[in-house]
Amino acid sequence: MTETWTLAALWLGLALIAALFSVWLRTATALSEIVVGTLAQFVLGIAFGASVLQADLPWIKFLAGSGAILLTFLAGAELDPAVVRVKWKEATAVGLMSFFVPFIGCAVVAYAVLDWNIAASWLAGVALSTTSVAVVYAVMLEFGLNATDYGKTVLAACFITDLGTVLALGFIFSPFTLKTLIFFGVTLTALVVLTWLTPRFFRRYGGRPSEIEAKFLLVGLFALGALAVWADSEAVLPAYLLGMVLAGSVGKDHVLIRRLRTLTLGLLTPFYFIRAGSLVSIPTLIAAPAAFFLLLATKQITKMVGVYPVTKLYRAPTQEAMYTTLLMSTGLTFGTISALYGLSHQVIDQAQYSFLVAAVIGSAVIPTLIANAFFLPRHLLGKPEPVPMLPPERPTITGAKVYSSSESN
Repeated sequence: MTETWTLAALWLGLALIAALFSVWLRTATALSEIVVGTLAQFVLGIAFGASVLQADLPWIKFLAGSGAILLTFLAGAELDPAVVRVKWKEATAVGLMSFFVPFIGCAVVAYAVLDWNIAASWLAGVALSTTSVAVVYAVMLEFGLNATDYGKTVLAACFITDLGTVLALGFIFSPFTLKTLIFFGVTLTALVVLTWLTPRFFRRYGGRPSEIEAKFLLVGLFALGALAVWADSEAVLPAYLLGMVLAGSVGKDHVLIRRLRTLTLGLLTPFYFIRAGSLVSIPTLIAAPAAFFLLLATKQITKMVGVYPVTKLYRAPTQEAMYTTLLMSTGLTFGTISALYGLSHQVIDQAQYSFLVAAVIGSAVIPTLIANAFFLPRHLLGKPEPVPMLPPERPTITGAKVYSSSESN
């Protein structure tokens, strides 16, 4: 166990360094963790060996995957049903154009310029069409934009884009089997049941020191994640859907959301973002940088062509339009998932995988840095959310007498 605890301390030490850099440089913590992961793998690999971070250990992959699931769930839970009903046309238009234009454009460039075969080119289009819900939500949470109508509309657009990515990956490369049908059927049934059951369960058993609400949600998320993986899908997809359908109940429980954020951002997501950064092979990029820069530039240009005109069509101010476009240009979760799927199924080779993952991770860092430095809509930034107080009616037992919280103080 000594090695395990030492490795855990190393990873959380890197997370602490990334958090300090995010404060000093005024960048989102998620981006700092990605960059620190990339540099740590390169520097520590030179000093102590290529596998010093051991990012493929099962427990690290579990923590990283749990972070992605919970962060994606929280992003879905932040959606305000009332805002989505009003802004659904804008969110759908932005999301669809954010998927289709990069999907086609990146596939054409990979085939015509990089001379990849048809299957590898389509996979490149899928991997580079994504928008990272995890990055966008983490950035919005950092600045408080997640609580605004603007932020909720962008998060809804992210869902549309990534839904297109998942469907394209499934229809092009994954055969539709009985497992797929079972997954869809069970997931839809579970979403309906949990939408009805969750608020009633919370009213009956919630508000206890044992944190029953968090355990209830984690059971549902992990069970649906297991079903998704069994059906050759991805665990984050049902997590986002579950967050969306529970936005009207869980999303309004600010105490529960704050506790889940503490667990997610304090422990789990550092493993996810640092691991994502560690997947980038700097020597491979140095040896052949042209493919990386071409893929990254193609994604950014096609996202700009697809998203910016739609935002202006809905009369967004230039600053907000540019900020939306740049955030929709980010990629991480589904992009790396798609690239890893292609590598494991021999659709692409190791070099193509490195170029795709590097371009995906580069798209998580560069557009967000530019967006926050030059186009951050500061007029939308609100005051920090106040820390909720515990309900005064919750009793505290002292000796033989029961006092209320106000009396015990």
